[in-house]
Amino acid sequence: MLKWNKLLLLTASMGLLAACGTDDAEEEVTDDTEEVTEDATTGATKSEIASADDLEEAVSANGGWIVIFEGDVETDQELVFEEGPTNGGEIERKLALYTQDADRNVLDQFTLTAASITVQSENTRIQNGTFAGDVYVEANNFQLPGGTIDGDLIFASEEYQESAQLEEGEVTGETRVEE
Repeated sequence: MLKWNKLLLLTASMGLLAACGTDDAEEEVTDDTEEVTEDATTGATKSEIASADDLEEAVSANGGWIVIFEGDVETDQELVFEEGPTNGGEIERKLALYTQDADRNVLDQFTLTAASITVQSENTRIQNGTFAGDVYVEANNFQLPGGTIDGDLIFASEEYQESAQLEEGEVTGETRVEE
């Protein structure tokens, strides 16, 4: 008979149920993962920006899926918003240029000023606030909910431009496909 010892390990971010046993028969191992739902702005899922020194890591593949600003930030860097962490298992990145209350009402909006930012991750959004500089999009489903681009918005292909959702935002410069 196959006897099973079960061990339940809970960590702050996930639960793991592993069952192991031994016998002359084949060994069967099951992995049932309990998902622990966290607020989207807690833990390693976020990067908080208080100054330009925090930017490079935050927009890299190692940064949080959401980059939260605490005030206006200026840099002379050409930023690259790389594909990185996911939000709920979905590829997604967000520049949150605002603060909000518990009911998600926008309280303050901020400006990120940079030479440029290149978006390389699908489902990236610049939400509320202003990005002052040119934005280059190299991925599908770029979004601008409540945000402003004070500069040009340049897509690497027509496919990327057609998949973009810009209705809720504003671009002060030219919007075009790079040729």
